Amino acid sequence: MRPDLPICATCGVQYSASREDCPICLDERQYVGWDGQQWTSLAELERAGHRGAIEEEGPGVTGIGASPATAIGQRALLIRTPAGNILWDMITYLDEDLIAAVSALGGVSAIAISHPHFYGSMIEWAHAFGAPVYIHAADRQWIARPDESVVFWEGDTHSLGDGLTLINAGVHFDGGQVLHWAGGENGRGALFSGDIFTVVPDRRWVSFMYSYPNLIPERPRTIRRAVSLIEPLRFEAVYGAWWKRVVRADGVAAVRRSAERYYRFALDG
Repeated sequence: MRPDLPICATCGVQYSASREDCPICLDERQYVGWDGQQWTSLAELERAGHRGAIEEEGPGVTGIGASPATAIGQRALLIRTPAGNILWDMITYLDEDLIAAVSALGGVSAIAISHPHFYGSMIEWAHAFGAPVYIHAADRQWIARPDESVVFWEGDTHSLGDGLTLINAGVHFDGGQVLHWAGGENGRGALFSGDIFTVVPDRRWVSFMYSYPNLIPERPRTIRRAVSLIEPLRFEAVYGAWWKRVVRADGVAAVRRSAERYYRFALDG
């Protein structure tokens, strides 16, 4: 593990070498912290008292985060299947205790991440578990720590096997991806959306933004394409990016009605 490598304190993405700026935060979808660019590292986070946090989030789905939370505060999800575990999305924090705890759950066979704001310490996790990291090729430019563990895929969908399929929704980022698990929710299906389709606080709806912190709405045509790609899929639950942000019932209808509401407000007048 490389606990010394620089990590952007605002977005939580680890870089391969020291630098003055974070291109991910300079982009209009994110922001540089109000006190200017700040850096940390895994070693500094551990010294500050951060530790791994693990909690069940659904059938066969375990949340993995940090306590206290770091950067954007998202948690990852370990999807446990007989063919191997998939780590969906990513966090910044990792230490030996967290590696041991995840190994006790069966480890990680593959990693897939929704978009660049959640790249975190993905290479540390990939090396710790010998797992490839699946990223859509449209987001290649945002890789902060190039590594042979990263697998770039192209097109609209990519199968990870065992009923797990990545879909290039293209919301938020051109390579923004969601993950469908046909066997999730005891066979009723689950969609893992990060904040590509973000689960909002009332947990019956999702929403779509080009930038969340800067409140830039996503283009309706982009949402229409994304919804059309998932229209053939069946899923009961939609797992968002933060603890407990889960649509528990009738996820297909929740995404559909959320998109219709978005169009209605975006195109009104």
